This record gives sequence, structure tokens and C-alpha cells, in this order.
Amino acid sequence: MATKKNKPRERQIGKKQPQKKALIDPKYKNAVWTAVILIILTIFFIINNTRYVPESGPYPPNYDPAKHEHPNTTLNQTLYGTTQKDTINQHQ
Repeated sequence: MATKKNKPRERQIGKKQPQKKALIDPKYKNAVWTAVILIILTIFFIINNTRYVPESGPYPPNYDPAKHEHPNTTLNQTLYGTTQKDTINQHQ
């Protein structure tokens, strides 16, 4: 007579759940999340720097705004050792 070969099988406990397919391939998951975070941070940076919010609040005691001049946003050429003539020659 032929003998049966019994293969040892793993015992199944409970019902088998179907495997869920990932939305993003696990190989690219970190790259996608990094790109999403960088895009969100860039959007917040642009929004934060384009809005103009006037400074509010009371002045400190004994402060006279007429005596103080506002900060100058242009570069002082004497600090950098260049003149108007030097900057024109650099752009040519």
C-alpha cells in the first residue's frame, strides 16, 4: 500500500483577512511624504512673507516718533567699498 506523506501545515487561527493594497508604494513612501511636507512649508513661508500686517500697539513711554527716522532698506555703498561707477561696471 501507498503511504500518505503528511506535510506539516501551519494551524490557522481565525479567518484570514484579505491583504490591503497600499495607496503609495512602500518604496516611494518616504519621498512622497518629504515632498508633501516641503510643499506645505513653502506655501506657509510664502503666505507669511507676503501678507502685510501693520505694527500695532502703544509706543513706549517718552518715545517721540517724529524724532526717529525709519530704517533705510537700501545698502550703504560706503560700507561695502563700492561706488555707483563700480556697480555699473560689474553689470556689463
